Amino acid sequence: MLLTPGQRRYELPAGVDSIHNYYEHLVLEEISETSERAHDDVDYLADIACVALNHLPPRYIRHNVDMTFFMSREDMNEIHSKVVKAVKDAIEYVNSRDPSEAAPPSEAGQDASSEEASSATDA
Repeated sequence: MLLTPGQRRYELPAGVDSIHNYYEHLVLEEISETSERAHDDVDYLADIACVALNHLPPRYIRHNVDMTFFMSREDMNEIHSKVVKAVKDAIEYVNSRDPSEAAPPSEAGQDASSEEASSATDA
């Protein structure tokens, strides 16, 4: 029997639901600081977050303090640098594939043909 969305065959033990990827919060925070568009466009935010997280190593933990307690200042700086780069690259990637970011081809073609027409009449 197939389960409907949201159904589980069993309930998770208490405490397991606190498991998360350490980078998720860092990536969302960086996107929020970097991109104004992400504040208004949830799909854009989600696309950037997914692309960035797929370029970072998974770091699953139960509590953020578990991760930060054992990291040196150098480790924390390295993680921050990786997050900044992953978000920057993800924004560039998503923008490069977003049709609303590119000029419509008809406008570009009209500009070129109008320039050709005016140079032909000038000659």
